[in-house]
Amino acid sequence: MKVFLVAGEASGDRLGAALMAGLRELRPDMRFCGVGGPLMQAEGLDSLFPMSDLSVMGLAEIIPRYPHLRRRLHQAADAAVSEAPDLLVTIDSPDFCLRLARLVRARAHTRIVHYVAPSVWAWRPGRAARMAGRVDQVLAVLPFEPPYMEAAGVACDFVGHPVVSEPAATPDEIAAFRDKHALKGPALCVLPGSRQGEIARLAPVFGRTLADLARTMPDLAAVVPVAPGLMSAMKELTKDWPLDPVLIDAGERSPKWAAFGACDAALAASGTVSLELARAGVPMIVAYDMAWLSRKIISAMARIDTVTLVNLVSETRAVPEFIGARCRADLIAPALQGLLRNPETRAPQQAAARLTMERLGLHDAPPGLRAAQAILARL
Repeated sequence: MKVFLVAGEASGDRLGAALMAGLRELRPDMRFCGVGGPLMQAEGLDSLFPMSDLSVMGLAEIIPRYPHLRRRLHQAADAAVSEAPDLLVTIDSPDFCLRLARLVRARAHTRIVHYVAPSVWAWRPGRAARMAGRVDQVLAVLPFEPPYMEAAGVACDFVGHPVVSEPAATPDEIAAFRDKHALKGPALCVLPGSRQGEIARLAPVFGRTLADLARTMPDLAAVVPVAPGLMSAMKELTKDWPLDPVLIDAGERSPKWAAFGACDAALAASGTVSLELARAGVPMIVAYDMAWLSRKIISAMARIDTVTLVNLVSETRAVPEFIGARCRADLIAPALQGLLRNPETRAPQQAAARLTMERLGLHDAPPGLRAAQAILARL
């Protein structure tokens, strides 16, 4: 059985790799082709072109790269048709992947599965109805998503979120990390994003926030897990930060999770990282901003009052947010100081984190295997 997979960013690469492992466990004859990153390539995928070519977020950010993205779209569609796979699996990156599904559907009868339901509950709800003619099945990673897709006529299965498969660091790993980096007092985990555009926009705000904190908490340490491929950029962006931040490679599992466990609180960009921090039991503040045009358009179309996944899954508003115009150091720093200095302020977040992990499938089969089972069950 041949499967053509397409992932467009690091989170999709993780999903794709786990799915490939699950499919091979159930069907050892599986063969794979398509587009993916290093994790999918480690599972046997020979990527058609670098996955990083597709890693763009934000409406305004896409515009200058549109011609290149369009070429890659048609290149992927041509390959998906010529390879004649039994199954096409598009992973996350809905703006790219659903266009790809439409092009392939127009030229072939390949069964198409989209992994990660688009956030129609947050904005652009019409995407669910448009998917009905493009894909045969959707795999959801959030438990409240299947009804939205099924109402639009798309078969949808909740398969659990990959974060529940991540093993938190052991006490020994955490202690070793603190010793290695001489973390003697309170520590703050600082996560300004996983894309070049995000870190360029958020790093200055996060740096000013640290400067505000350093004036009243001079013993505070800052730990910065850096997404793969961004270490040079992050070193440049943080060279003037106070507190002499510790930069670590977040592409390596053990250091990243040990860093989470070693920290008392976190300042994070919006995204999946909030679930990772919840998995590690780290209370957090979420702060995010984007290009002015993207902010205006998305704000006008938003259907939710929180962007933090922990808040959404737990049905609480336990994690404070500073989004858009409120993404300012003078607002963020006092909230972080409260988390760092007052342990009682962390309890609501810790309860929300536990509930979130339960609802995401913490005690069920691994999501990659569940996704493979859901795909094969509907073939």
